[in-house]
Amino acid sequence: MAAITLERVAKVFDRGRGGVADVSLEAADGELLVLVGPSGSGKSTTLRLIAGLESPTSGRILIGGRDVTAVPPQGRDLAMVFQSYALYPHLSVRDNLGFGLRMRRLGREEIDRRISRVAATLKIEELLDRKPAQLSGGQRQRVALGRAIVREPQAFLFDEPLSNLDASLRLETRTELALLHRRLAATMIYVTHDQEEAMKLGDRIVVMRDGRIEQVGPPATVYSSPDTLFVARFVGSPPMNALTRRFGRLDVPAGTVIGIRPHDVSLVDAGSPEAEAIVNVDLVEPIGSEQHVHLTHDEPDGQNLIVVVAPDGAVEVGSHLGVRFRRERLHHFDAASGRRLT
Repeated sequence: MAAITLERVAKVFDRGRGGVADVSLEAADGELLVLVGPSGSGKSTTLRLIAGLESPTSGRILIGGRDVTAVPPQGRDLAMVFQSYALYPHLSVRDNLGFGLRMRRLGREEIDRRISRVAATLKIEELLDRKPAQLSGGQRQRVALGRAIVREPQAFLFDEPLSNLDASLRLETRTELALLHRRLAATMIYVTHDQEEAMKLGDRIVVMRDGRIEQVGPPATVYSSPDTLFVARFVGSPPMNALTRRFGRLDVPAGTVIGIRPHDVSLVDAGSPEAEAIVNVDLVEPIGSEQHVHLTHDEPDGQNLIVVVAPDGAVEVGSHLGVRFRRERLHHFDAASGRRLT
């Protein structure tokens, strides 16, 4: 396996659309690095640049210390798993797994050895003689993963590989992928728009926006100490509350945005001395393990707040309650730049 390094990489498409700008990044040997961001953030373009499917306008790309900026995809020794399974429908699972190896003219014994090992790793031994049409979506995705693993490349690239699966299969396959990374100790770069998926999978996450990196770090650090208001709002569910004006007894200095996670706000009785503001309950969303309570503060002009409470908490729409903030958990951002204020 090998580290992957991007040194001030930029990609400008015709007429200046999309692309990435001045991206410097390293995926360490054996690391699972997740690129996450909204549509158009540049995460998939970055992955395609690493794979060699796009050529950078400027900058360098290194794999295992070797400059591969001008090397075609087939010379980079990377395996890529796409959103679509891209399996050959007329071939069995066994032949799909071995197709690339045959193109590389590996011997029959070596191909059979690799297929057997990968099939055991992914628990698809009983599927080897089936055609793709006879497989479920989750099974097809395992085969697509197997086709990448069987190559024994320097690193793996994943471009939203789970987005076609339903919720339960997505969760199951995500867990399998995390366990697979642990077993292989392989370098992996994974692209997703799902921040929850990024938080649960990545050793580190890279939050991107408009072709630039907003923050890189372990998931817990990015969540607890976001560098920008964008990261604060993008990472975490429900998103961080952003207060731009005074909220009851909580003062918001001019030119500042105060952020607070919904889990760091408590509901109290409206008459309690602990109440820092009186709010109206607009909506209660039960989601099983917790409830998301949407609130409005009438003074001065109706700022909104989301609070997370226990699933058995009795909160009625239309009622008036008080809120209490965990002051030590407040985040301060510059209103103009969005950067974190120390």
